[in-house]
Amino acid sequence: MKVILQQDVKGKGKKGQTIEVSDGYARNFLLPRKLALEATPDNLNAYSIKEKARLAQIEREKDQARDLGRQLEGTTVRISAKSGGAGKLFGAVTSKEIADALAQQCGVTVEKNKIVQNEPIKTFGSFPVKVRLGYEVSATITVVVSEA
Repeated sequence: MKVILQQDVKGKGKKGQTIEVSDGYARNFLLPRKLALEATPDNLNAYSIKEKARLAQIEREKDQARDLGRQLEGTTVRISAKSGGAGKLFGAVTSKEIADALAQQCGVTVEKNKIVQNEPIKTFGSFPVKVRLGYEVSATITVVVSEA
C-alpha cells in the first residue's frame, strides 16, 4: 500500500515522502496513529497544495526578515540608565530594554530573544548589538547608553 508520511517514521522515511509499505503495517500502525495518509489521488493533491502554501508562507517570512534587516541596519538606539559611580551602570542594559527602546524610538517590534549581546552592557558609551531576525538574516544596531 502506498502512503504519504505525515511525520518522520524511524526506518521508513521523512515527513512528506510517499512510500510503499505492507497493508497490515499501514492499517494497524501508520494510519491509526495519524503518521500517514493513504496515497489516493485526492490526498496527494491536497498534500501538494498544503506544501505549496507552506513554502509560500516561508518565503513571505524570509522577505519580511530581509526588509526588517535593511530597516534596522545602522540604526542607533539611545538608552538612559542610572549611574552606579565611576562610569559604571547600576545593573546592566538588558535585551528587553533594547527591544523596548527599538519599539519606542524606531517603531520596530523585535522580540528580546532575537537580540544577541556578547556580554552585558555595564558601562556608558556606544555598543554594537546584533539582532538575529531568522532565516540567516541579521542586522547590527548601535546602542548608546547615557546617564539618566
